[in-house]
Amino acid sequence: MSDGILTGEGVLLDARPASFASRTLAALLDLLVVGTVAIAIALALGSLGTDVSPSAGRALLVTALVTVIVVLPTSVETLTRGRSLGKVATGIRIVRDDGGPVRFRHALVRALTAVGELWLTAGSVALITSLLNDKGKRVGDIVAGTYAVRVRGAQRVLPPVTMPHQLAGWARTADMRRLPDGLALATRQFLGRAQTLHPASRARLGDELSGQIGRLVAPPPPPGTHPEMFLAAVLAERRDREFAAASRAALAAATEAALVQRLPHAIPDPVN
Repeated sequence: MSDGILTGEGVLLDARPASFASRTLAALLDLLVVGTVAIAIALALGSLGTDVSPSAGRALLVTALVTVIVVLPTSVETLTRGRSLGKVATGIRIVRDDGGPVRFRHALVRALTAVGELWLTAGSVALITSLLNDKGKRVGDIVAGTYAVRVRGAQRVLPPVTMPHQLAGWARTADMRRLPDGLALATRQFLGRAQTLHPASRARLGDELSGQIGRLVAPPPPPGTHPEMFLAAVLAERRDREFAAASRAALAAATEAALVQRLPHAIPDPVN
């Protein structure tokens, strides 16, 4: 359970940090891409020759440096949710400490701190910090609250969650709209691997999760309900409700699309 991420609801999920070798290789590949872009920009600026004044040339140079060092990495990580070309090639992703995807501010903080720990110190500060941190974080990750996880490899298919028949009636009337996605995901992973956990850990985690979800679901389940049965009932009902809502939305969209394609003013549609 040490290799995991802590969700915003305080639940540990299974996501192992990327290895030092993977992070290093990803950084080198990203450096190659950045270097290629920098060379292309330098050639473009060089083609201007003496057409620009010295002050304008310095301004263009500063703009190019900021673009290559800050704007480009920030844009790529924001748009790809933490996956640059190097990270895609090595099968890793940058995520928040709670396991969620990185946003603009996380990518910007990482890019700004990279100016000092990567570019100005030739990566020595990032290397030392990454070796000393148990999750391989560099300074930018520590400040931004992110780290690299492995996303490549075979994933074990979790068994489907079934509704306990004795809780079906209660679940249909229960209000579980406040249940956040992160907590639901953690519960799904717990139920999927419950059989492999140590009995004491299984009981402890089941009690913790049922306690957290119990505060968000009303009315409470019948007295004496086993925590894992309660969790399964909540997830199964939540899944069924989401599927029903998605089906209704798809039907409404199809109906609206059919109406849009019809000819106006009661003109009959052409017959094929």
